[in-house]
Amino acid sequence: MTRPRLPGDPVHPLRRMIRVDHAGEYGAARIYAGQLAVLGNSDKADLLRHMQAQEQAHLDTFNDLVATNRVRPTVLLPLWHLVGFALGAVTAALGEKAAMACTVAVEETIDAHYTDQIDSLGETEFRQTLETFRAEEREHRDIGLANGAEQAPGYRFLTAAIKAGCRAAIRISERV
Repeated sequence: MTRPRLPGDPVHPLRRMIRVDHAGEYGAARIYAGQLAVLGNSDKADLLRHMQAQEQAHLDTFNDLVATNRVRPTVLLPLWHLVGFALGAVTAALGEKAAMACTVAVEETIDAHYTDQIDSLGETEFRQTLETFRAEEREHRDIGLANGAEQAPGYRFLTAAIKAGCRAAIRISERV
């Protein structure tokens, strides 16, 4: 049995992209909030605040796109609120390098996700927005790598687990 279509349900691929990207940027902002809750007084705090500010700008853009395009946000935002913050706080509690490993894992996943979306779009303003955001996500990945991410204990396992979780969150947020 299928449920009736709700107002704001993504029908058009662009609307689906806006929904999932809004959820992803929301989660990213929460991850940095969690990391800053633990590492807010560390020598990495300014880097984390820089990345958090860029993620907040991305989220603000998607908040506008959700409203302008009448896209219903994922019903899982309350879950992403908690999970994002917890992921950031737990990896930060494991140490600065683990927090940077989290950043690398998340940003590599988002880079691939944005690349897939960009490849499916023609020359549009939305494509240009995604290209700008993808460049900033790559910058975050590079910051993580330059700040010892690969020296985190269990780096390969940690990043693989985080990437799998991100890919699952993407698939779920596209639909729910």
